[in-house]
Amino acid sequence: MLPVAVDAMGGDHAPDAIVDGARQAAESGTPVVLVGPADLPDRVDTGGLPLIEASEVIGMDDDPAAAVRRKKDSTLVRAAEAVRDGAASAMVSAGNTGATMASALLRMGRIRGVGRPAIATIIPVPGGRPTVLLDAGANAEVQADWLVQFAQMGAVFARHRFGLPEPSVGLLSIGEEPGKGDSLRKEAFGLLTEVAADGSLNFIGNVEGRDVMADTCDVVVTDGFTGNVVLKTLEGGMKTVVAALLGAFGADPANAPHAEALMPSLLPIYSSLDPETYGGAMLLGTDGVCIISHGSSSARAITNAVAVAREMVEADVVGEIGRAIRPSD
Repeated sequence: MLPVAVDAMGGDHAPDAIVDGARQAAESGTPVVLVGPADLPDRVDTGGLPLIEASEVIGMDDDPAAAVRRKKDSTLVRAAEAVRDGAASAMVSAGNTGATMASALLRMGRIRGVGRPAIATIIPVPGGRPTVLLDAGANAEVQADWLVQFAQMGAVFARHRFGLPEPSVGLLSIGEEPGKGDSLRKEAFGLLTEVAADGSLNFIGNVEGRDVMADTCDVVVTDGFTGNVVLKTLEGGMKTVVAALLGAFGADPANAPHAEALMPSLLPIYSSLDPETYGGAMLLGTDGVCIISHGSSSARAITNAVAVAREMVEADVVGEIGRAIRPSD
């Protein structure tokens, strides 16, 4: 396959951790091309990975759309252009999320028929299969028909990401009953019910916030504002619980043997809750695979993100989404 383009300068730990993760991914068998400044090999061990030169970097504090238009030789723009031009199969970045989306959208374009792209984020479910949440921040305000497309795109993603033959989809609202929610949710519920009638979507109805980290459904659909609040709330809550648990273990020396006994059982749970396990979120709806990793991504997260990118390319998720949105074409 064509290499995965990795933005070497995106993220809090760039370029060291990013390049390290990219190098590990390449050593595992996935072709990778780095996107960064010409002197990158002088600054960090690239392991001989090929380099697409880019002289500019879009910072975390830069205005996304303005920066993409102004910094045409930035690593993000060059990575997106590599996918567009057939030099790379996918792009991965832990940089400015808004700029990553803008680069992918402006350079790759949207899949024909898609109203708006959406960020699909993996939400861990302890002891169960993860939930796909979208939109996790791409669109603060949406239309009801976009939510239908989010459901269709999310189902395609979940099917290939987790091997689900018929992913179940729920609409996030304030109650399970069909009449619950604001006017947007009520309209979307009706449209989703219509789409599900022909068997092309496994829509189970409304779900609530407590269902996001449960086995209620495989895909949870909402607007980007609500989705991002849910995501950040869950991240904060999980960090608080983990910190409190570790604090309790260390609060009394008498707890040490009990903590040691429990640790083998707790570590797999901790791993399942760690966002780095899943590599990053996928921007669905653009005409190319774009993986958005967390800004604080380590080498492990980047390695996993590259693996996800490869999986999505090999599964032709972009083509599958196109067919789901316009099945009659």
